[in-house]
Amino acid sequence: MGPRRNWLGAAVGGAGLSACTLLLAPHRDTVSLAGITLLYLIPVVAAAAVGGPWPALAAVAGADLLVNFFFIPPYHTFVVETRDHGIVLAVYILVAAAVAAAVEVAARQRARAVRRDAEAALLAQATAEPVAGQSLTRLLTQVRDTFGMTAVALLESSPTGEHPVAAVGSPPPGRPALSAPAGDGLRLAAWGPDLLGEDRQTLARLAGAAARTLEAQRLADQAARARELAEIDRVRAALLAAVGHDLRTPLAGVKAAVSSLRQPDLDLPSDARAELLATIEECSDRLDALVENLLSMSRLQAGMLSVHLESVALDAVVAQALLHQPDSGSRVELDVSDRLPLVHTDPGLLERILANLIANACTASPAQQRIHIDAAAVDGHVRLRVIDHGPGVPVADQERIFVPFQRLHDRGHGGLGLGLAIARGFTDAIGATLTPHDTPGGGLTMIVTLPRSMP
Repeated sequence: MGPRRNWLGAAVGGAGLSACTLLLAPHRDTVSLAGITLLYLIPVVAAAAVGGPWPALAAVAGADLLVNFFFIPPYHTFVVETRDHGIVLAVYILVAAAVAAAVEVAARQRARAVRRDAEAALLAQATAEPVAGQSLTRLLTQVRDTFGMTAVALLESSPTGEHPVAAVGSPPPGRPALSAPAGDGLRLAAWGPDLLGEDRQTLARLAGAAARTLEAQRLADQAARARELAEIDRVRAALLAAVGHDLRTPLAGVKAAVSSLRQPDLDLPSDARAELLATIEECSDRLDALVENLLSMSRLQAGMLSVHLESVALDAVVAQALLHQPDSGSRVELDVSDRLPLVHTDPGLLERILANLIANACTASPAQQRIHIDAAAVDGHVRLRVIDHGPGVPVADQERIFVPFQRLHDRGHGGLGLGLAIARGFTDAIGATLTPHDTPGGGLTMIVTLPRSMP
């Protein structure tokens, strides 16, 4: 116990002795000497529990003098009239000192048990909690709060000197109150009040726990980077395979059509020439769509997508999306009222979302089947549906269709399998949601839920 606790114990003992004297002195003729000495044990025990052995011993001496002065004849002197009274005072000193020592030992054991529980809790939490980016910082924060330090840091040695790997609080100038080795090139430094020997041992063990947490955190980071590299390799392989297949077909069509048109000895009729030019245009559009999807996916994965939200009329965006798909537009049944509430979105990105959803619906549906688009205001949102009557998608695969380079029901048509992945990424970027549902009677319904524009 520090000086502050010693003075507090002395104050408690002094106040208790004064209170006992004031309460018992008027009744000394009616209360037995044994009862008085027992009552005077109460402030002795309190002083021992609060301040430790020295305030308790001072309280024992003070109690003995007060009992002698106020309660043993002759009163108001320190003279002991009979041998029996002298024995009472001597025994009282021994008993009170023994009780004070027992209370102080019990208080120390209780404090030691509390310290061990706190240490065990800290070590258990450091071992049991999952390793995350902030787990080491949380451990250092708990160390600082538990031991009342102002700053705690885990330092790592390097050729240029020591630098903090993690720290909580602002280390003040000067040497730390504690510096404990934590592993190869690591040490735990703590700034604050001086610590007892047992606290230093506890902090030394926690230094080892901090080093293990750092090692586990670095291993987790390495594993995450390895998974990221593996995913990049998988995407690269899928991209190369898809590009090799989906770019070759339109390029071959363009080359064949251009080669036919450039034959000097080939007299083509006008309808044949028009068909070859239409083939070139169609293949060029397919190439443009493939490149646009690749660029969109790269912006999504790089986090470089630019979003500009504004109040937009939904029917105008739907009409704009259909204008860029002249072939698909003739198959679309449109039911989007111009009286719908305005939506808060990015019109350019929403147009790309709808274009990809419409293209996917037209690709999945038979040529004679029409695509239905409708919209309605629901619970503070506007819900837009793109409905096809194709083969549909099993419930187990409805989330997999949003993974890049995934194409279900591949019927030999072109495409990198990026359309739905881009649509999902764009809806997340504009604060909307895109969810697939089964179409009654067969097919797939894509629902885009957009936030309404606040007035």
